[in-house]
Amino acid sequence: LSPRHITVSTSGVLPGIRPFLSRCRAHLAPSLNATTVAQRRRLMPHDRTWPLPEILEACRAGLGGRLLFVEYVLLGGVNDSPEDAHRLAALLTDLPCRVNLIPYNAIPGAGFRAPEAPVVHHFKEVLAAAGLRVFLRRPHGPDIAAACGQLRAAADTRVESGHV
Repeated sequence: LSPRHITVSTSGVLPGIRPFLSRCRAHLAPSLNATTVAQRRRLMPHDRTWPLPEILEACRAGLGGRLLFVEYVLLGGVNDSPEDAHRLAALLTDLPCRVNLIPYNAIPGAGFRAPEAPVVHHFKEVLAAAGLRVFLRRPHGPDIAAACGQLRAAADTRVESGHV
């Protein structure tokens, strides 16, 4: 496979971003999932070690003309407000990127809910109006608990209950 057809996702392991971008021609896809420090630390505790501004700076410095694929999971009522959309657009303004918006797939007991369709549409429109390339991922398999994250959650629940 050509490196142009490979994308490596990361939650933002800062020590690996610069070496990856300098040595590898594959695309990088950091998962941001938040637009403020407090919000990101709540959702992604490793942000205390590798803060979002430093991750974005490492990406800016090392892209070398490549496109960054930014992953953003929309959690209903958590990180899907119009203010979040405007902050995300501001964070990414000078970064050659494509934003992959991923509506959360509800998992019983996880403490999050899926965003409402009009909220997702408005979030996407705010980013597009800011000049960002935006791709909205459509969930596949939520009706049978087979969407992203759901199989793992189902397996973890079986393990915890002793039904493996």
